[in-house]
Amino acid sequence: MIDFLALLRQAQSAEMRQGTSSQLNWWWLDDGILQFQPQCASETTVVISAGIHGNETAPIELLAQLCLDLLQGQLELKVNLLCILGNPYAIRAGVRYIENDMNRMFCGAYHDLEDSVEVRRAAELEQVVSKFYLSYPETQRFHFDLHTAIRRSYLETFALLPYQVQAYDTKLLELIDAAELDALVYHNAIGATFTQYTSLNFQAASVTLELGKAKPFGQNNLFEFLAIDSILRNLVAAKNNPPRKKIQIRTFKVVDSILKFSEDFKLNLADDAANFSVFHLGEVIATQVNSDNQVLDYVAHLDKVFILFPNNKVKLGLRAGLVLEEITA
Repeated sequence: MIDFLALLRQAQSAEMRQGTSSQLNWWWLDDGILQFQPQCASETTVVISAGIHGNETAPIELLAQLCLDLLQGQLELKVNLLCILGNPYAIRAGVRYIENDMNRMFCGAYHDLEDSVEVRRAAELEQVVSKFYLSYPETQRFHFDLHTAIRRSYLETFALLPYQVQAYDTKLLELIDAAELDALVYHNAIGATFTQYTSLNFQAASVTLELGKAKPFGQNNLFEFLAIDSILRNLVAAKNNPPRKKIQIRTFKVVDSILKFSEDFKLNLADDAANFSVFHLGEVIATQVNSDNQVLDYVAHLDKVFILFPNNKVKLGLRAGLVLEEITA
């Protein structure tokens, strides 16, 4: 039985590259990439990815177990499915990334970086996903990219939808709601994330899911991720989801990105401040000095804004935080 997480962590290739059962055919395409196809034709094509950041282990474990259950016949397959463990090098090293954040490399952004294993991996993932989606041209496409945050959150689990002009897919929104997430965030501009790539180029119903705080392998309580695991398994098996039990999901939109362009950049937050920390109108969110040695303050310009992914330590030119406004669902 192929265990693509075990193979990845041991930097080994699979002895068997493909197989078949009464339910499905499968192919081991590369380090951390498994493709499944049901024996009966499907109108749905799904990509599930995890481990784009190597230290976000709970989603990696969830996806690996889902694949094992498919291979062992314990989970039905009713969709065309591609499962990806995104950054093998960072997963093996137990770090977020080796040289550059892979989730800022897609939509061709890797072309602007010096050659590295992560640059080559981002290019490979774009190629693999493109070939996969184009193999099933008349199907509905989905992409779930699973993450955990590097810090705690006042709203512990949340989804981020990539920017798109067309309306967001109704079924995707229903799945997000059924996953018992605490918040949903709409991006306001095209980015370079993995889900932006699949949404922009293949009109996939794509979403990034943040499922709590990152922990090392073996320290995750996967029971905490039961709701998201259930909706993914129900999607794969073409089953309905139960109604939401939590209070209504809170909804936000990105109104700005705070960019770091000076080494003395400083967010007006404690280093361990939680996602969805609040600033009010006129309060200074971040400070940095420009090339003329002038102090520039980023000030809250709405009555109440929330900060997502605050990070003083990002490289110059990258986003050091997202500014959010809460909106009506």
